[in-house]
Amino acid sequence: MAQDLERLAAEAYVYGFPLVFNLEQVRRFTEDGLGSLPPSPFNTFSHAAQLAGPEDDFVSINNDTVYSIAQMDLGGGAALLRVPDADGRYYVLQFVDAWTNNFAYVGRRATGTGAGDFLLTPPDWNGEVPAGATRIASPTSVCSIVGRWACDGPDDLPAVAALQQALVLQAPPAGAGLPAPDPSAAADLVFFEKLRRWMRAFPPARAEREYQQRFAPLGLLDPGSPYASPAPELAQALRSGLKAGEEQVEHFTSHGSSPEQNGWKLTYHAFDYNLDHFGPGTVDDPQWIIQDRAEARAVRAAAARAGLWGNHGYEAAYAMTWNDGSGQALDGRRAYTLRFDVPPPVGAFWSVTMYDLPGYFLVANPIDRYSIGDRTPGLRYADDGSLTIHLGPDAPADPSQRANWLPTPAGPFRPILRMYQPQAAVFDGTFAVPPLTPAP
Repeated sequence: MAQDLERLAAEAYVYGFPLVFNLEQVRRFTEDGLGSLPPSPFNTFSHAAQLAGPEDDFVSINNDTVYSIAQMDLGGGAALLRVPDADGRYYVLQFVDAWTNNFAYVGRRATGTGAGDFLLTPPDWNGEVPAGATRIASPTSVCSIVGRWACDGPDDLPAVAALQQALVLQAPPAGAGLPAPDPSAAADLVFFEKLRRWMRAFPPARAEREYQQRFAPLGLLDPGSPYASPAPELAQALRSGLKAGEEQVEHFTSHGSSPEQNGWKLTYHAFDYNLDHFGPGTVDDPQWIIQDRAEARAVRAAAARAGLWGNHGYEAAYAMTWNDGSGQALDGRRAYTLRFDVPPPVGAFWSVTMYDLPGYFLVANPIDRYSIGDRTPGLRYADDGSLTIHLGPDAPADPSQRANWLPTPAGPFRPILRMYQPQAAVFDGTFAVPPLTPAP
């Protein structure tokens, strides 16, 4: 019985981690902000004034685009979003529900770059959509709008700022927000208390609600908190299950079902776990849907841990690696090369961004370069058109190599290749991500 409860608690951790981790970040944004993004109340955009850097300690944050993020509480009713004419510039507004499902997109790929109106509605809403507006139905009353504006460096920031200020959000007063966990819950069981509270406040699709019934023996369906003084057997099972669940999530991040190529995990389908909600800009096609719900739940947990608020692959394709081409762990005490015979095939742009481990954060370096890609000034290409990126803790002595240098942290690291508006060659195998090779 005890072992069964422990296994069930581990399963509940994997299932609930995306919800809890996500809503912890939602609360963080509204109360504390994040680095260059100032805190902003629900239903209000927070605009970054610069590209992300080491002070932005958010998991796998990008250094390609300037962020505009709004945490939405639709408990008071629908919100009208007006987007400006971006005049061809790449941007995307990604809509993420409480369970981390990407349920809609607005932007160059999804809806074009012209001005437009969108009505974001809460669950079970049956009002009238204003003339000329497109409805976006949120599966949960709390959701996030994660906006990214392409920026070609410091000189381009004023143009991005003008677009940010032209982004209008008209919303009624926020609803109840995020229910607070019961303060009487034991400190080491707060995860389960948050999961209990937030599962009730933000119910998922029907199939997932039916699945949740299996967690009744853990107290997760109780109307009041059972975690202040749980029975000893349950308390021990919850604590052991929590540890086992954490280990499983960490394992999934680097040993999941994504295919590998030259040492890279091709996580092009790492955000295909949304099975139930397909709003504007999403692709409701078997190619982009993980059909097995058990697999989808594991993939969702790994995606939240290693790349919270990442896009579907058809918006931005991600490849990441912890190893060089021979399978050896990447080590910041040595240098590597990454040679592209041909550039990644994209409709927008591409980059390689550097992160530390285990936090997946950007790391300060002497040249303030956190990513390198087709928009990086001064890159040196070979006569045959190839591009070799040099990764290591120290600046190369050769000027050509130094121009193509992406600094690494001193310890373990994990780079991500991002391809915005990827072309078909990314997915059909025509394009292969090259291996990282240890330098002589």
